[in-house]
Amino acid sequence: MKKIAFICLLKLFSLNIIAQEINIVPLPAYVKLEANKKSFLINTETQIAFTDSSLINSAIFLSEYIQKYYKVNLKVTNVIPTKNFVSLILNTKISEFDNAYALNTLDNGISITGTSGAGVFYGVQSLIQLLPASITIPLIVPPVNIMDHPRFDYRGMHLDVSRHFFEVDFIKQYIDYLAFHKMNYFHWHLTDDHGWRIEIKKYPKLTEIGAWRNGSIIGLWPGKGNEHIKYQVLPTEIKITPKDAVIKTDGIWHGGFYTQEQIKEVVDYAAKRYITIIPEVEMPAHSMALLAAYPELGTEPGKKYEVAQTWGMMNKYNNVLQASDSTFKFLENVLAEMMDLFPSQYIHIGGDEASKIWWKQSAVSQQIMKKNGLKNESELQSYFIQKIEKFVNSKGKTIIGWNEILQGGLAPNAVVMSWQGEKGGIEAAKQNHKAIMTPEDKVYFNHAQFIKEDSLTAGKPSLLAHVYNYEPVPAELNAEQAKYIWGGQGCLWSEYITNPAKVQYMLFPRLDALSEILWSPKEQRNYPDFQKRLKTQFRRYDLMGIMYSKRHLEN
Repeated sequence: MKKIAFICLLKLFSLNIIAQEINIVPLPAYVKLEANKKSFLINTETQIAFTDSSLINSAIFLSEYIQKYYKVNLKVTNVIPTKNFVSLILNTKISEFDNAYALNTLDNGISITGTSGAGVFYGVQSLIQLLPASITIPLIVPPVNIMDHPRFDYRGMHLDVSRHFFEVDFIKQYIDYLAFHKMNYFHWHLTDDHGWRIEIKKYPKLTEIGAWRNGSIIGLWPGKGNEHIKYQVLPTEIKITPKDAVIKTDGIWHGGFYTQEQIKEVVDYAAKRYITIIPEVEMPAHSMALLAAYPELGTEPGKKYEVAQTWGMMNKYNNVLQASDSTFKFLENVLAEMMDLFPSQYIHIGGDEASKIWWKQSAVSQQIMKKNGLKNESELQSYFIQKIEKFVNSKGKTIIGWNEILQGGLAPNAVVMSWQGEKGGIEAAKQNHKAIMTPEDKVYFNHAQFIKEDSLTAGKPSLLAHVYNYEPVPAELNAEQAKYIWGGQGCLWSEYITNPAKVQYMLFPRLDALSEILWSPKEQRNYPDFQKRLKTQFRRYDLMGIMYSKRHLEN
């Protein structure tokens, strides 16, 4: 009798494991628990087999994950054994969708078949989420049948390394976080007012001078601290601040940059995870670090600029680049080096928050406008962006810009990244341009994730539910226009993020929500179900040593 009770208890325990493990994020298009089949047990004798040499990176990724978190070393082979295997297979005919995969638990192993190498890799990520969220041997994989594919072609996440610099090892971790969530683009914000983070061999002062600042404000703007720097606020642009504002900084030397060899290392690392890195070099605004190194490219002759110590565009300290031939030649040389480092089809050139006051008061700018028949400074902005686009296009690449590049007329081939709400993305789509939706009020993860946050963040909230319930395709677009919504992206600006643990805290679990709105079928999204699946995801984050807010466990 005791033996029968024990067997029943064991079966119940096994069913509970199965129920807990079918909690994949993002939610697959189709997932079914095969109740009439047995679970598969991964043990020390299990082999990971790939049938095409292009899949070896996926096989190694899975092997290294299991070794790292479960201390089990699985053999990787190019021959599928007759039993006890995880097979990785290419087959373009299994689905009509790009980058799709099928994952099946078999009697003698696990099969992951993809329409592409990326599809197989995404299947590997789902298998990882079927593994136990705690260290246990053997690893029980429930009997499942999964058919899956992404909803959007562009599934991106951004990281600002200008405000605060993060080392290469952490950038690789960040890329792994994106891979785990089936994201496929990493937008690397490499330059801004507060630091130039990429080595450009033709212009060494960009990193010798532009990569370092003398301090950072403490707390929300205008900050508090011991060092005092005085800026003249432009009352015509900012009405809520006094004419003379005192910005207080901590006086701590901060900076760093990535060598070109490090850039190549990170690009290769991402490519093995089917993630394309889109580098960003800001222009014509957010260029104080550049101007600190090469002041002759600014609008004020003889001006000595400094790498910015305070955030935002709210004071006269933040200049813009002059739209001169010498500036364009400089930027072309910078972009040429960058394009050699990044194989991405896309280069992000910023284009946001360019204060027109600088061009208005610059005699040279006014002469440029007159020479080129430009009616106002918005048209000068468009002229600037189009000059850059022409050069980038000549190298076989395409520019992406923030939605302000619409001002004065959109460059012919540009992709618009809409951050000031959805208006820019809608306008771009209606002009038959690709648009990436990243509205600040929904998917800016530097914003508070609770109404009352545990730590210092940007003021506006971006709650988990708001992220999850965001729909990237605006309702006002018709079916043809909606095709130009390429996808969406989350942004993580680092003004108030100084270390990797804080990055993790701000990223998780909002990245889970973002991944689901970009990957999963719209009609299958269900917030209560997502919250249920998050409980297993949190246990997995505990296993992986990832920081997240425990307050989400209270919901």
